[in-house]
Amino acid sequence: MKNLTPLARNSLIVAFFFFINKVLALVETMIVSRIYSDQVELLDIFNAANNLPDLLFALISGGALAMAFIPLLTEYLTTKSREAAWDLFSRVANFGFIVTGVFALLIAIFAQQIVDSEIGIAPGFGEEQRILLAQLMRMNLIATMIFSISGLVMASLQANQHFVMPAIAPIMYNVGHIFGAIFLVPRYGIYGLVYGVIIGAALHLLVQFPMLFKFGFRWTPALDIRHTGLIEALKLMAPRLFTMAGIQLIFIARDNLASRLDQVGAVTSLTYGWMIMQVPETILGTALATALLPTLSELASKQDWKKFGETVERSLRVLIALTLPIAAVMSAGINPLVRGVFGFDESISSLLTWTTRAYLATLTGYVIHEIAVRAFYARKEPMIPFYAVIIRLALFLGIGILGISLFPEIGAPIIAIAELALLIEAVILLVWLSRRTHEPVNTNTAIIKGLISAVVGGVVTYLIALYLPGGAIITALIGMIVGGLVALAIVWSEAKQLFRL
Repeated sequence: MKNLTPLARNSLIVAFFFFINKVLALVETMIVSRIYSDQVELLDIFNAANNLPDLLFALISGGALAMAFIPLLTEYLTTKSREAAWDLFSRVANFGFIVTGVFALLIAIFAQQIVDSEIGIAPGFGEEQRILLAQLMRMNLIATMIFSISGLVMASLQANQHFVMPAIAPIMYNVGHIFGAIFLVPRYGIYGLVYGVIIGAALHLLVQFPMLFKFGFRWTPALDIRHTGLIEALKLMAPRLFTMAGIQLIFIARDNLASRLDQVGAVTSLTYGWMIMQVPETILGTALATALLPTLSELASKQDWKKFGETVERSLRVLIALTLPIAAVMSAGINPLVRGVFGFDESISSLLTWTTRAYLATLTGYVIHEIAVRAFYARKEPMIPFYAVIIRLALFLGIGILGISLFPEIGAPIIAIAELALLIEAVILLVWLSRRTHEPVNTNTAIIKGLISAVVGGVVTYLIALYLPGGAIITALIGMIVGGLVALAIVWSEAKQLFRL
């Protein structure tokens, strides 16, 4: 670790804790899916109930404001004083909490109307399902209020180049989830899952607090909307807000379309399939992008565009070279794992398998998007990702609506494959970034090697899983390990660039 660059070291640290988090998330999902394997319709309701609270969180403190806040706080720490930075943090956090609270109250009051609307969360559900969905959604708003502060705390620690506690926080969130599933569901039913979400949100915040004080944190109990830093944060936030709204609308549209299908488990398969795809995406794409943003912000503040472009290009080469074969290997070996881990019946397992494969086809697009978006935020050009997400939303709706109209029998996988719109968005962002920085991003070698390794690794995985004697789960795991190693050997020259970032 000593010979690694700070960016490479931070990326690996974040990736390690993200890996632990994803393992726990899969454990929690396995526990919940087995509890409700005979009541998948309840899982559909629980998963749909998260959408609007997640939208509120993404639009305010946890997403839009936090993402816009990191470059600004980095600038304050670099050019001003730590005291000024924490004063800014306090004012932004106070503002975010109040605004989140107001919107949470409005959503709680009108939850049932929002759920019942034709353009709402799940209009295709029955009346009893919609009533329960509204109740669960109201309860989820408590966690959203906690996250409104925790998201900004995470952003502040990252701006201070501290990544350990922000990476541990999601682990604690999943610990709360698991606690709710094991100990609270037997007593409170489906409400126990929501109690677990609330406990997890509290742990997410509390585990980060001690590190704030290590960096000299002092809370200012004031809200001055004329404060220049707060005004600048809000200006940077506004485009990010609309961008995150576009992204969250895709998830809402996804579940809206799924609820209209005559397909039990459609919402759950989309939620779980996306979550499985997010395992490699988070460990690789989000981990690297999280560590990358403060570095890119610093380079942008110095206007060192040559090094800025080189850093972006090297990051993309690593991620493209790794995610293409990972997607292929996972697709080839995922079927017996889905059947064995989640405990669903044959039809739900098959639906989840194909939905997951559809999402895995979008994996490389997701990681490219992670880097490209953060590059624009580092440059304080938040409008560019907003323009791109409008294109993505239009494409997703077009593909999704057309897909379920022409092929309703396929259902959820058609909706998942509509996320190929993300890949188009990511390519558009890269083209625009190259033009803005006048530093062309060349990833051709990584793409070619990645595609070759994807074919070879996928075939090896499939053949081993098919012909190796033994249980289906064991042979699938062996196939994925061997296929992954073969693929890694092909792309190693690109992958090792990670250690030179």
